[in-house]
Amino acid sequence: MNTVKHSFYLLGLITIFSCSQKAKEPSILIKNTLDVARTFETVELTKQFLNIDDLSVIGIRDVETGQLQVTQTVDNDGDGIMDDILFQPQLAANSEKTYNIVKITASEKPKAPELCYSRFVPERTDDYTWENNKVAFRVFGPKAQKMVEDSVPGGTLSSGVDAWLKKVEYPIINKWYKKELETEGSYHEDNGEGLDNFHVGVSRGVGGIATKVDTTYYYSKNYAKWRTITTGPIRTSFYLEYDNWDAAGNTVKESKIISLDLGSNLSKFTTTIEGVNQIAAGLTLHEKDGEVTGNTTNGWVSYWQPHGDSELGTAIVAPKNTFLEFEKYDTVTKDLSNAYAHLKVENNQVVYYAGFGWKKSGQFNNKQEWETYLNDFSKRINTPLEVSLR
Repeated sequence: MNTVKHSFYLLGLITIFSCSQKAKEPSILIKNTLDVARTFETVELTKQFLNIDDLSVIGIRDVETGQLQVTQTVDNDGDGIMDDILFQPQLAANSEKTYNIVKITASEKPKAPELCYSRFVPERTDDYTWENNKVAFRVFGPKAQKMVEDSVPGGTLSSGVDAWLKKVEYPIINKWYKKELETEGSYHEDNGEGLDNFHVGVSRGVGGIATKVDTTYYYSKNYAKWRTITTGPIRTSFYLEYDNWDAAGNTVKESKIISLDLGSNLSKFTTTIEGVNQIAAGLTLHEKDGEVTGNTTNGWVSYWQPHGDSELGTAIVAPKNTFLEFEKYDTVTKDLSNAYAHLKVENNQVVYYAGFGWKKSGQFNNKQEWETYLNDFSKRINTPLEVSLR
C-alpha cells in the first residue's frame, strides 16, 4: 500500500512539474509604438537572446490565435549552426502581441513558398541576382569585368545595381535567365511578367556606392567574391567582397551583406568599408527627364522618372543618424549623373536601403504614393518593433 501511495505521489509530482514547465514556456512580447499598422517587418531572434541552443526545432506561436508562424532559420557565418530565427508578426497601430516559443517537429512547421531567393548565375557570365515578391536586382562579377578589360564582347564593368522590373509575386529569376539563354525569347521583352529594361552602365544604378573627394566621385569595379547566406520564405541575403580601390590616393576596402525581405521594395545594404568616413549611395538619372526629391529629416532621396511606357521611382533610405544630405549630381559624361545620398560611416560600417517601385507593377500609381511609402519606411526603420523576452 505504501508503495502504491509512493507511486501516486511521484506521479503527482511529475504531473505538477510538467505543468509547471509548460506554464514557464518562454515567450516574447512585441510592441508597435507607431500609429500605423506593421506588416512585412522581419523580427530577428538570436539563439543567445532566446537562450536556446538548437533553433531548428523551435516554433513561434501566436498566443491569441494559437497559430504557428512562418519562420526561417539563418546560419550567418556558414558554420552549419543556425544563428537566428526570423518571422514577420502582424501588429495593429499602437499595439502589442505575445508569442510563445515552442518546440515543434519538422512536420508541424508551417509551409510557405520560397519567394525570397538569390543565386550566383554562372551561365550568364557571373551575375549575382536576387528577388522577393515585389522586386528583383542583380550585380556583376569579376569575369564580366575582365571581358571588358580584355575587349571581349558581352562583358559589364560596373559596381552599380541593376533593377529587374517584375509585376508578378512568384519568382522569375530562373525563368527569365532560361528564356534569355535557352530560347529565342528575351528578358528585355515584357510577356506579362515584367522585363529588364533598366540601363546601368557605369552609373550607380539603384544603390551602388561611391566616395566624393573634392568634386569627383570614385567607386569600385565589379564584385570579386560572393557567398550566399540564406534564401527562404522571409529573407534572402548574401555577401559580396570587392578588390581594394583608389579614391584620390586613398585605398578603400569594401565588402557588404545585402538582404531582401518578403514584402519590401528596398534591399538592405550593410556595408563594411575602410579608408573613408562618408559614402554616397547613388541612383542613376538615366535620361535626366525625371525629378529628384528628398527628405533630409526622414533620411531619403528619390528619383521619379518616365520609364519606357510607364514610370519608375528609385530611392535610398537610411537611418536618420546616418543620412547627412542628398545631392543631384549632373554631368555631361554618359551614365555618371546620379542622385546621391551622403551617408556617415561609423566604426567602418554604414547601413542603408535601396530599391524601386514600378508603376506598371500596380504597386504605386504616382510619385506621391511612392514618397508616402518612403516616409512610412523611414518611420519603421527609425522606430523598430520592440522585442522583449518574458
